[in-house]
Amino acid sequence: MTALTAAAPAALDTGDTAWLLAASALVLLMAPGLALFYGGMVRSKSVLNMMMMTFGSLAVITLLWVLVGYSLAFGDDVGAGLLGSPTQYAGLGQLMSSDSNGGSTVPLILFAAFQGLFCVITGALVSGAIADRARFGAWLVFVSVWTLLVYAPVAHWVFDRSADGHTGGWLLNRVGLVDFAGGTAVEICSGASALALALVLGHRVGFGKDPMRPHNLTLVMLGAGLLGSAGSASTPAPRSAPTRRRRSSSPRPWSPAPPGRSAGWSSSGCATGTPRPWVRRPAWSPGWSRSPRPAARSRRSARW
Repeated sequence: MTALTAAAPAALDTGDTAWLLAASALVLLMAPGLALFYGGMVRSKSVLNMMMMTFGSLAVITLLWVLVGYSLAFGDDVGAGLLGSPTQYAGLGQLMSSDSNGGSTVPLILFAAFQGLFCVITGALVSGAIADRARFGAWLVFVSVWTLLVYAPVAHWVFDRSADGHTGGWLLNRVGLVDFAGGTAVEICSGASALALALVLGHRVGFGKDPMRPHNLTLVMLGAGLLGSAGSASTPAPRSAPTRRRRSSSPRPWSPAPPGRSAGWSSSGCATGTPRPWVRRPAWSPGWSRSPRPAARSRRSARW
């Protein structure tokens, strides 16, 4: 996933181009998969807002990536390996001609689209931390600013490799960090951003009081399948093995409770990789709590 920089002219490789096209399509498939995954885990009143956060991220981030995001991430470094030039590839017009490919075996415009889709899925991942706590318009403003100030610089640090006449990011070229499958720019970046955003917004209304069961676990399982399959296949083949092992092992902590203990198999635990506790959770546990059972009615009250 490192940057493909212009060097000596080289012929395009049809195999590399075909694989990058397929990988880009699979990354794009992760967006509706994430929308289903998050939409199924929230309450019914928030399902549409939760899903629209993902699709809104797809629209806004794609626009920003074309205008200035790719240039910030893969443009010539403007100082200390922290940020790319915001005007070098602004609008991606410079990547439309075949001469811009340089030594790359794939069209650079395709590479820009591939990286932009990873930016989309990273921003959409953050939305899960603020379920039931943000309006759609406010989320669009946040994810726009986050893309330019957080993801683009981190992608420059990690993916932009220096070459003749081009200076890249500091983590890749000075520290020697090798990001095998987006673990730094995608997973660590989205996780840290989500944690910070959740701490700022605080608890949701009704936390600890109201039951907050998942809306539809069928959607959760469907979304998890799309995310796991498309995410593992969309990374470069030699580097995707650690990612595949990590994602395939997510259900391992999820196991049935021993005999005599409460609860058992959990589809939500399988989809999220959350260990199934051997003791019953309190009734107010957020997100996965059970709705309080209605009081038993006598036959007389049932008739009336």
